[in-house]
Amino acid sequence: MPFCDVCFRQCKIEENSTGFCGGRVCSDGKIVAGNYGKITSIALDPIEKKPLKMFRPGKNVLSVGSYGCNLRCPFCQNSEISWSQKAFQFKNTAEYFSPEEIVKAAVNLRKKDNIGIAFTYNEPLVGYEFVRDTAKLSKEAGMENVLVTNGCASLKVYEEIKAYIDAMNIDLKAFSDSFYKDFLGGDFKMVKDFIRNAVQSCHVELTTLIIPGENDSEQEMRELSLWIASLEKDFGKKIPLHITRFFPRFKLTDRGPTPVEKIMQLVDLAKENLQFVFAGNV
Repeated sequence: MPFCDVCFRQCKIEENSTGFCGGRVCSDGKIVAGNYGKITSIALDPIEKKPLKMFRPGKNVLSVGSYGCNLRCPFCQNSEISWSQKAFQFKNTAEYFSPEEIVKAAVNLRKKDNIGIAFTYNEPLVGYEFVRDTAKLSKEAGMENVLVTNGCASLKVYEEIKAYIDAMNIDLKAFSDSFYKDFLGGDFKMVKDFIRNAVQSCHVELTTLIIPGENDSEQEMRELSLWIASLEKDFGKKIPLHITRFFPRFKLTDRGPTPVEKIMQLVDLAKENLQFVFAGNV
């Protein structure tokens, strides 16, 4: 039985069946992107919304998303297209757009300060083939490409896309193995490896959503910011960090929003090690 090599799960997928992420399928004995070109969301967004503070500020980007995700964040902001029951129904209902059609739309939006295409909303890399093919055409058209990802992808996937991506915002959801394994069903080491490689090939900004009682300690933020600082030193690049306020949603409604003062406290702490730290959702 073939297995998927997109992430740490390495799902073994039977013919005509779907992997854990909901986006990858087995067809004719091969694992492919079943969500290829199936678009659930498309909008012209300010680049700052990705969030990217230090890449093409003041410009817009055509944002596109499909369905599926390889994590199970109980606080998911886009559960309708990522991993809820509704999300997995999109395999039958989402409208298909070819890479050529997406790039044509992006080019036509240049008059509205569009710089290119952002792959976002769900986890784009569970359908990395569409990201690769579309981003390649976008670059050929003289446009730029942005990836918003959880970073839980293999280095094989990174190698497939790196030549075509100009900027990434990567979620660094916490700085502990236990949070990734027990709270998200993820792989902390895979995310760190992906970030380390991404920093070498394009502009990278990181986002950490602060959840009360889970990843909000001063010690964890100190370790997280020191690790980012070590990457800056290793590669001679500045890596902005977005520290973002949590609001109850989806399956995580047993606690209130992150206090604003907690966010500002952690921002100040991170600034002891990093030059560019931004508070989000405050």
